Amino acid sequence: MGDHRDGAASIRRTRENPQTNSKVLNTLREGEMSHDRSALIVGASRGLGLAIARELLERGWRVVGTAREGRKAQLQALAERYPKMLEIEYVDITDIGRIAALKERLKGRTFDVLFVNAGVSNPRRETVGEVSTEEYVRVMITNSLSVMRAVEQLEENVCVGGVIGAMSSGLGSVANNEKGGFEVYRASKAALNMLMRSFAARREHDDRALLLLAPGWVKTDMGGADASFSIEEVIHDIVDTIVAQEGKTGLHYLDRFGKTVRW
Repeated sequence: MGDHRDGAASIRRTRENPQTNSKVLNTLREGEMSHDRSALIVGASRGLGLAIARELLERGWRVVGTAREGRKAQLQALAERYPKMLEIEYVDITDIGRIAALKERLKGRTFDVLFVNAGVSNPRRETVGEVSTEEYVRVMITNSLSVMRAVEQLEENVCVGGVIGAMSSGLGSVANNEKGGFEVYRASKAALNMLMRSFAARREHDDRALLLLAPGWVKTDMGGADASFSIEEVIHDIVDTIVAQEGKTGLHYLDRFGKTVRW
């Protein structure tokens, strides 16, 4: 597996310069495609997970994307555009039995990237003193426990030099929490970060990169219409940062530009 960080950066520079000849971009994309890399995107049915899958497909990657039963419409449409490049698997990561079943179905397969995308939230202004126990548990299980269970079950499918990543948030930073708000969601992403650090500590000499990605406030179903950025504005940088971790080791908590986020 080659190192394509320079290629990813070149593609981004090409996109930022409208005067660049389109043939240059095509050449760069063909360079990526020639290596036939593959990714397993857990939570690819909508929002950023779907956009990550789409961007990787456009770059020539083979992708296995997962969706929950009954939520495959957008992913299925993407599969029709890329019938030989995209496979759809079904899993609900809050169900440990279904994660184990997915692991069994993927037995013997390897991927360059495993990325787990999951996120739910309670009302933004609801404090920890107001949230119900049931709602608190729902957010914590979905955003932290289930994500790490998926990582634990599927990490063996990631090749040497590959990337094991999960969608975190800048709101998961304890050091940067100076204004409060989003209390339960913050706690769930901080818990995810801590669990990933524990996962990394058990794999001190692992030859794969571990990534917690903070994408910014994006206009998705959860982010809402008031968010700062559209998916189209951030997805190239998000995928550039994910694939730039290939060949690295250790745990990295990064924003979409590849800059370190304070823990």
